[in-house]
Amino acid sequence: MAENEMTPTPEKTEKKQPLLQLINDVFDVVELFVICASVILALFTFLLRPTIVQGESMENTLLGGDALIVSDVGYEPKSGDIIVAQNVSLPIYPEAIVKRVIATEGQVVDIDFSTWTLTVDGVVVDEPYRKVTNDYLRTSDWEYPIEIPEGYVFVMGDNRNHSADSRCADIGLIPEQCVVGHVLMRIFPFSRFTIFD
Repeated sequence: MAENEMTPTPEKTEKKQPLLQLINDVFDVVELFVICASVILALFTFLLRPTIVQGESMENTLLGGDALIVSDVGYEPKSGDIIVAQNVSLPIYPEAIVKRVIATEGQVVDIDFSTWTLTVDGVVVDEPYRKVTNDYLRTSDWEYPIEIPEGYVFVMGDNRNHSADSRCADIGLIPEQCVVGHVLMRIFPFSRFTIFD
């Protein structure tokens, strides 16, 4: 090598090192951010779905504006679950509705509207979550008892006087394929964070 060729001096090398380190650190942060964003996006696309409660039909369990996390992974509806359902073909609920599963296929639902006694398969259902006031008693468009056919669920809102649900002809029994998933948790407001069974 000729003596007049340029060779890096120690001073120039020392100046380049911090700049290269800074560039590497920035790329590491961007890479971590992209990975985290991808994982979160995949999680909320395939496993979990956020939804917001609309209206008063699930009071006092859920209030309008509550933010929920819903999942349908390996889910089969069962009595007592809070679910989100959507049926874009029905004008009454093209938007998602939040209700409680009362009975599933093969079960028999009976309601005594004079005493608000709900029975499933002849057994009175314990409903500590139920809200009933005497200002208005919503009945039903159907004759009871009702046997739930295969592939359907019977749902009701916890706020029985102010809920459009399976008692109404406009909604009726919910096809299982319209069940978006069951509610795992309430994440907002933070003061009422709740994990549901």
